Amino acid sequence: MAGLSELQTSGLVAYAPASIGNVAAGFDLLGAALAPLDGSLLGDLVHVDRAAQASFRLTGPFADALADDSRPNLALRARDLFVEAVRAGGEEVGPFAITLEKRLPVASGLGSSASSIVATLVALQALCGDPLSGSDLLGLAGRAEGITSGGMHLDNVAPSLLGGLQLMVPGREGQPATRRLPWPSDLLMVVVHPAFRLSTAKSRGVLPERLGWSETVDFAGNLAGLVEALHSQDRGLLSRCLRDPLVEVHRAPLVPGFRAAQAAALGLGALGCSLSGSGPSVFAVAEDEGRAGAIADAIRDAFLEAGLESRGWVCALDPEGARTLTPGQSHPGYEAHP
Repeated sequence: MAGLSELQTSGLVAYAPASIGNVAAGFDLLGAALAPLDGSLLGDLVHVDRAAQASFRLTGPFADALADDSRPNLALRARDLFVEAVRAGGEEVGPFAITLEKRLPVASGLGSSASSIVATLVALQALCGDPLSGSDLLGLAGRAEGITSGGMHLDNVAPSLLGGLQLMVPGREGQPATRRLPWPSDLLMVVVHPAFRLSTAKSRGVLPERLGWSETVDFAGNLAGLVEALHSQDRGLLSRCLRDPLVEVHRAPLVPGFRAAQAAALGLGALGCSLSGSGPSVFAVAEDEGRAGAIADAIRDAFLEAGLESRGWVCALDPEGARTLTPGQSHPGYEAHP
């Protein structure tokens, strides 16, 4: 299928980066946006334009996975929520011609649904002259994401929209809110995606309905310790808190090779290694690019031993989050690749 660079050059193109949900320590409360060091765009692209009649087109290397899905496409759900919100404010918008270039694998743990949602909202927001606030967009993205996850979840949509490492915090009058946490510029994210699909619904289905006091206190203390470590630049404390005391133990058996991959990464000096979001992708934190490459290779080898091919990236955090691009111009990694 054609990439967006081959489409008409009118309208707007928006990009929303892939993301790591939870970041080990912060189940449903932490998320990080990813920017591969090779300059490629690891995320979905959405082209929008005004049209006489609404239309939607799927393209990109992972379009077939969505085309076979009977559920409503999340890009269209995001469009509907956007139009509803703008019309509630007294403005009339639409119809739109929308093309989603699906570059992220589905059910991957890389914030694939969040990327489609956020790119759609950012493209429509720019095309219509910014009718909504940033808080409005975050709330709409969380609502759209809730279709697949069973409720409003911001740990992927927030970093994909806003960039960096985002902590979900209580907002005024119940509105969604986040705070960007500092992240050491020398720390890299190694991300490896095995050729294996794990739906968010299945991954959430193995979690216990209730937690004991000890697990709850351990989770709270670990997350607080991570936040403190980032603000105080305490690398030792950061390493001790880059762990998942809450859900990893339940989800690990769902991902073949995960425990071996985790052990290999930690054995090579990773500060932490866990599932990316609900999995099956795995992330590890490395202190330099050379070590990151070795860790990526070790994780891939562990998955191969389990019978799974995989693909890896060495990433910094994407500081910008979602943004518009210029159709027809050259962008690093702009062409879709498998």
